[in-house]
Amino acid sequence: MADTDPAVLVTRDETDKAVAVLTLNRPDRYNAMTVELKEALLPAVREIADDESVRAVVITGAGKAFCVGQDLGEHATALEKDATSAFDTVAQHYNPLVLALTGMPKPVIAAVNGPCVGAGLGIALAADLRVAAAGLKFATAFTGIGLTADTGLSASLAHAVGVSRATELLLLGEPFSAEDAQAWGLVRSVVPREEVVDAALELARTMASGPTAAYAEVKAAVRFGAVNELPAVLENESDGQKRLAHTRDHQNAVADFLAKRTPTFEGQ
Repeated sequence: MADTDPAVLVTRDETDKAVAVLTLNRPDRYNAMTVELKEALLPAVREIADDESVRAVVITGAGKAFCVGQDLGEHATALEKDATSAFDTVAQHYNPLVLALTGMPKPVIAAVNGPCVGAGLGIALAADLRVAAAGLKFATAFTGIGLTADTGLSASLAHAVGVSRATELLLLGEPFSAEDAQAWGLVRSVVPREEVVDAALELARTMASGPTAAYAEVKAAVRFGAVNELPAVLENESDGQKRLAHTRDHQNAVADFLAKRTPTFEGQ
């Protein structure tokens, strides 16, 4: 793959143009997060979020890996230049990227096609659902280089697998398999590597034809519910229901249910 090729590819599914596909495109570096890749990925995510013609998103990696995290070669150079500013990338790139993915008002499916490490794991967990290749390895890896977590992993991993296991995975940094991840509820399904993207696309197509306005409310409600007390959660859920009450999707689906018809959703 030539360095002149785009660091991030943005395409549409040939079967369903409402599904956008984001591909991290530095396979020769196992899609390590270089500055170039980070600066291409964030605006691509934001553009898709704002595109009303997109109703579901798949994110994956080119080549053999999903993403092996921060490019340590670039990080070492940044450390030599200024150890303090070397970590500015967390606030400049990683934090807004995770917020853009988790705040995406449409479902995001990670097609984890190969090794998924460090910030790569954080990106995968910022997606709503994950499909993983059989036999691949995940790892947090941060303590192995004397660091703590970034990309929201201290929260997303704990929410996904529980505080005890998340603490173990972050402290020890031991790799775990796709099969482990499925057993813990971290990934939805495990399929042969060559089927990962197709399986994620199939799921994305299903969701693209669903009530995407409701999906957006569900995503926001889960984020809110994970960190707030029950009275506030109940009020937030009530507000979400009231907003959805005015959508054509809800009103038409109720009418279709009463008429014993299969509902068709527009995302509005």
